[in-house]
Amino acid sequence: MSQVSLDCAIAFARMGRLISFPTDTVPALATLPAQAELIFQAKQRSQDKPLILMAGEVADLWQFAQGSDRELTIWQTIADRYLPGALTLVLPASKLIPAVMNPRGNRTIGLRVPDCEIARSILRQTGALATTSANLSGEPPLLTMAEISANFPQVYALDTELNLPTVGQPSTVIQWDGSGWKLLRQGAISVVDRDE
Repeated sequence: MSQVSLDCAIAFARMGRLISFPTDTVPALATLPAQAELIFQAKQRSQDKPLILMAGEVADLWQFAQGSDRELTIWQTIADRYLPGALTLVLPASKLIPAVMNPRGNRTIGLRVPDCEIARSILRQTGALATTSANLSGEPPLLTMAEISANFPQVYALDTELNLPTVGQPSTVIQWDGSGWKLLRQGAISVVDRDE
């Protein structure tokens, strides 16, 4: 599939197709949450590896998480400090998350807002999308739209000269365990959890 314009990428995403666009870490494969199986198929990804839900604004994330008022305050504090940015928060999932996003049945969801205006402009118009890095499972992330188009002919890749990112490193992933944060993957940023 040839690369497509911004408007076409947004339209295809809204139709439930697979698209790809740059982020602040590595380019994303993305689709509507209900169509997340397309990502697992394209990547040949194990069903025990859940996907991330990416949104254009931090405020758009909270409907997909379920917690107490105290927890929401804590989550908002860390989001205020690091998002938009290269951080994924793994939180208890609300009923809005389709089971196909996390086939193993663990009711958590990774949530992120990238610090990348192209990505956020798409996400603001499509709503939150199921995402992951653009690569076959177990292989290094592809870093340009041309590489993604060549390796994933079924994907509508954004036609852009901005072959972001320069870091080429995935997001840092932290999980809320009910009392504090647990580091699951050290990525592009270091998180300092401090009480204020």
